[in-house]
Amino acid sequence: MDWSASRYSVFERERSRPAIDLLNALPDVVPNVVPLRAIDLGCGPGNSTALLRARFPDAVLSGLDSSPDMLDAARKRLADVRFAQGDIAAWALDETAHYDLVFSNAALQWLPDHAALFPALLHRLAPGGTLAVQIPDNLDEPSHVLMRTIAADARWADRLSDAAAARADRHTVTWYDALLRANGAKVDAWRTTYHHRLDGGAGGIVRWLESTGLRPFLAALDPEIRPLFLTEYEAALAHAYPADSDGSVLLPFPRLFLVATIAF
Repeated sequence: MDWSASRYSVFERERSRPAIDLLNALPDVVPNVVPLRAIDLGCGPGNSTALLRARFPDAVLSGLDSSPDMLDAARKRLADVRFAQGDIAAWALDETAHYDLVFSNAALQWLPDHAALFPALLHRLAPGGTLAVQIPDNLDEPSHVLMRTIAADARWADRLSDAAAARADRHTVTWYDALLRANGAKVDAWRTTYHHRLDGGAGGIVRWLESTGLRPFLAALDPEIRPLFLTEYEAALAHAYPADSDGSVLLPFPRLFLVATIAF
């Protein structure tokens, strides 16, 4: 079950906002290099890559993602960017080239062992380079707690035992700050909770998550069982996130931001 670029892009404005906020933290830390060499890790359909292109029009820009569908959408959007299919963890260990900016918006939460991954990413930076990362920090939100609770039901628990562990262990801002500073970086770190107004009540939350957090659960279920799982999940969401009188719902979404710069 590949990632779906079309489903992901339904909420492109909302999903791009954290990337914009991350980019806005860069002017004082990205070196004055022309042409700047930058890569978008977990580029998805190219929405964050397009923001990078607008911010750095003369950069030598590339994107990396594991999804063929996402990459197809990205290539159609940005013909002047080199997009490649690959694994971020493997890329981090390949030191054949170094970058002035390594950027990642909502991708690294899917990779394990951040204690090893983040130092490896720092090692891919050129002198004075910057690692800029945004990670969803919503595993303790009702949307994800209920996801795991329903997945534990005996009807499908055996098939979903690995889905709840698909995302990496969550760490605090303090943990990432200490890790990056211990590896020689100057760090700007913060945590923000966005509040997204979604149409359709609990159904809107399901549509938001089916291309991201729900994907490992849905991929592990046979197509004929998925509707039952989603029906029960949506009913539980309706209690946790009551719809307003117009039928819309407000979804809180915490995100963690890290901007780490190494010295020249």
